[in-house]
Amino acid sequence: MVSGSQPEPCAGKDGDYLLVRFLKNKLDYCRLHGIQLLYNRAHLEPTMPGFWAKLPILRAAMLAHPEAEWLWWVDVDAVVTDMDFSILLLAAKYNREGYNLVVHGAHDRLFKRRSWLGVNAGVFLIRNCQWSLDFVDQWARMGPAWPETYTRWGKTLRAQLADRDTDGACDQSALVYMLLRDWERLKSKVRIETEFCFQGYWADLVDRFPGVAERYHAVEREEQGGNEVLLRRRHAEREHVAHAAARNAAVRRAVPGPDGGGVSGWRRPFVTHFTGCAPCSGQRNPIYSAESCDGGMRAALDFADDQVLRAYGFRHVAPGNDTVTPLPFDYPAVAGAPDHGR
Repeated sequence: MVSGSQPEPCAGKDGDYLLVRFLKNKLDYCRLHGIQLLYNRAHLEPTMPGFWAKLPILRAAMLAHPEAEWLWWVDVDAVVTDMDFSILLLAAKYNREGYNLVVHGAHDRLFKRRSWLGVNAGVFLIRNCQWSLDFVDQWARMGPAWPETYTRWGKTLRAQLADRDTDGACDQSALVYMLLRDWERLKSKVRIETEFCFQGYWADLVDRFPGVAERYHAVEREEQGGNEVLLRRRHAEREHVAHAAARNAAVRRAVPGPDGGGVSGWRRPFVTHFTGCAPCSGQRNPIYSAESCDGGMRAALDFADDQVLRAYGFRHVAPGNDTVTPLPFDYPAVAGAPDHGR
């Protein structure tokens, strides 16, 4: 996993606190799944600030870690909200299928509407190979490090892509344009993921977390021919992958929706992305209130954190409350155990 944030302190209220929690979330997932995390706070290329900064980081990571077959970029404001879902199994699947780049998107929005929102460049998998290095270099050349063409690219992207209302080129609009322009050449190497929440839009997801958690707990409370004992028993963190596979198998039979979540059903979304909330700068999109962004981020972080804390015998006392409470040994089977709708 590769991620990062700015080197300066956050300007937004509670921004540094939220960045620590976003970082802890990534550390938790990587620890549970045996993944290395590279978290960068340096501007490796000062002429590529903001959303463009990810490309120099990715290129440097590819060169510094030739042993890594895949790199998984995760924006700082994205939360892993299903600690059981395995990105390693997913990468192995894409490896077999011959893909080098996997991004979340919507085919209709991308190919029919030609919208710059057709894919999201905040969470993606990229294989560590020469094809990817060349692709990242081509992508970066549409950015501000090439001032002689940057202004022209901004105007081109606004003219060619729907919903684009500014002349400034961004990494996402550049990626969309590259895909649309060369799709026949790229389609065998690039997968537009639509089957699960590789990165889900936070405003569609956070209100569903209590219902999702209750359905998972219901599976563990119900009799399943002895499997409920396996699911409820205390287990070491080193057993997480095996325990997660058993829980997913049970949940798959009882809770509608695909592994990793989807636009319908009640499965945990794999990643919840807080696009537009800008937790560090505080310059959120004006269509969102501070309360919706802050409350949503805390809800997602608590939802994920409870999955981690459970192995230690604790959970948050309530959504949005940083205090934790101990759980009964056989939670959630014990009558009267605290649930809080989670």
